[in-house]
Amino acid sequence: MLDQLLQIFGSVEFYAAIVRMATPLILATMGGIIAERAGLVTFSMESMMLMGTIGGIIGSGLTNNVWVGLLVAGLFGLIMGLIYAVMAVSVGANQIVTCVALNMGATGLSSLLYVMAFSGGSGEVIQNVIQVPSLSVWKIPLLGDIPVLGPIFFNHLPLVYLAFLLVPTIWFVLYRTTWGLKVRAVGEHPHAADTVGISVIKVRYLSLLFCGFLAGLAGAFLSIGVLNTFQQNMTSGRGFIAYTAIVFGKWEPVGAFLGSLLFGTADALQLRMQTLNLDIPYQAMVAFPYVVTLLALVLFVGKASWPAASGAPYQREEK
Repeated sequence: MLDQLLQIFGSVEFYAAIVRMATPLILATMGGIIAERAGLVTFSMESMMLMGTIGGIIGSGLTNNVWVGLLVAGLFGLIMGLIYAVMAVSVGANQIVTCVALNMGATGLSSLLYVMAFSGGSGEVIQNVIQVPSLSVWKIPLLGDIPVLGPIFFNHLPLVYLAFLLVPTIWFVLYRTTWGLKVRAVGEHPHAADTVGISVIKVRYLSLLFCGFLAGLAGAFLSIGVLNTFQQNMTSGRGFIAYTAIVFGKWEPVGAFLGSLLFGTADALQLRMQTLNLDIPYQAMVAFPYVVTLLALVLFVGKASWPAASGAPYQREEK
């Protein structure tokens, strides 16, 4: 067994798989960080990702264009972000309860939309697996031919490159732009931000829409990138893991990125360990990334420090 594990860790494909497995988590966490720093709990990213999976399938399948599929996936995630924004920002509903409701609703809604789109209007259960146009691998010229590093980093789907480029971009936006300053101010001291002319409602709405769009793309990565089909609840809790990566990274882009890589490593490892024919139930292998998630929170995070106004609805004081 030790030799087999060493063979896995010595394989270039294993590290390329880590990059692939981490990509949907990175996409979701980069959007989630913006919303979190604006004072919103993004426990609903699972619903946004799940709607992104079906949005990608519907857009790509009905138009026969994978890029339309990506756009529709992002819009489906954005719509879930808008619904959340209306409830949490405008109505002032409890954010945790709203997130749970959205996650539960998206599970059924995504399956319903799948049947409605591909059953020919009959509403009957679809027996055959639906295949739609999917994303193709983009090999970066010259860089893709570098030994070892080329296959690991420069021979992937386009969303992989987008995810990795987003990490420094989100860091720059948060700490080197006026918009980032507004986001952080709204998340820490919304009343103080309001007194200096920052629209708390506008910032929170835009932050959630951005979060929803990226989470929708993360879902599309699974449906029209990796699997090229739709399965019920196909995100398998990745939205929750993305949220955990944000907490693991202490609401910092680089930390959340490292957390996503950690969980991507666990996912890639469990898939390869299933091929070793070990005397371990496969369910234990499937649960391995989630166990790593819990252990990471317990061992490395310590006492979490949310943005000061996280989860608190904002009501403008009457003058």
